Amino acid sequence: LGFNAKYLIEMGEESGSPGLRELCQDEAELLKADILIASDGPRLNAERPTVFLGARGVITFDLQITARDGGHHSGNWGGILSDPAIQLAHAIASITSPTGQIRIHEWVPKELPAGVRRALADCEIDGGPDGPTIDPNWGEPGLSPAEQVFGWCSFDVLAMKSGVPETPVNAVPPSAWARVALRFVVGIDPRDVAPALRRHLDRHGFDMVEIVMPGTERFGATRLDPDDAWVRFTIDSIAESTGKKPALLPNLGGSLPNDIFAEILKLRTIWVPHSYPGCSQHAPDEHLPTAIAREGLVAMAGLYWDIGAGNAPKV
Repeated sequence: LGFNAKYLIEMGEESGSPGLRELCQDEAELLKADILIASDGPRLNAERPTVFLGARGVITFDLQITARDGGHHSGNWGGILSDPAIQLAHAIASITSPTGQIRIHEWVPKELPAGVRRALADCEIDGGPDGPTIDPNWGEPGLSPAEQVFGWCSFDVLAMKSGVPETPVNAVPPSAWARVALRFVVGIDPRDVAPALRRHLDRHGFDMVEIVMPGTERFGATRLDPDDAWVRFTIDSIAESTGKKPALLPNLGGSLPNDIFAEILKLRTIWVPHSYPGCSQHAPDEHLPTAIAREGLVAMAGLYWDIGAGNAPKV
């Protein structure tokens, strides 16, 4: 190869990478390196090789209200018993505008950094014929789709439940529950996510809402400096091998345990994804086109060749 390589295969990312943080803490000397080169997630689009330098963080948690034990007839008791489903719906609605703009100022960055804006200037999100249609009026006003996904924060409701949806009855439900997630970029303090939400809910009269942090999925936000010499080296290598200008993303829109590598192992982190936005990730018929797989092999073989040839940055 012309260089020394250490391989770490991690298979628990979808459940929060259990044990990975402890492993890297315990084996920091064994895993010491100049750089992490890894792969996960989709390219910017099917046609364009992509490099990303970190990932948005994610905190997944529950919001719930338990008003009483058991349901009560909505004819006899409706109008004089609080409805947890209505209360929770209003509480969640207070977190964003009707078009998804986050209204908790601690949950969004003060600004979009100029370097991030420059890097995303020529990046266009396109899921291809298999991907969903972008809703242009959703999210933070004034941002392009790429800036929204790769430079800003987003809040989503993943699931909600009250009563028995499969067999509804005429009863005021005793409780309501929702699983929600905040994706956040560098600059957001993850330790203040729950306290900031608590302050917001109390301020709006939703003190009955309980915030439950399961702790099963929580990754920090990371972003390598786009001006790092290894970034330019990687971009140039892939461009030469594929004949295409790679897209450079400051961070992935999704979340990865990259904070473990960047903060515990103190590694530069460069990710080269080989999937594409329309791959049906986490859904039936998840797939990888052979053309992308072949181009990925070309890109990575060329990158390893260039490192072994002694052309890599001496930093």
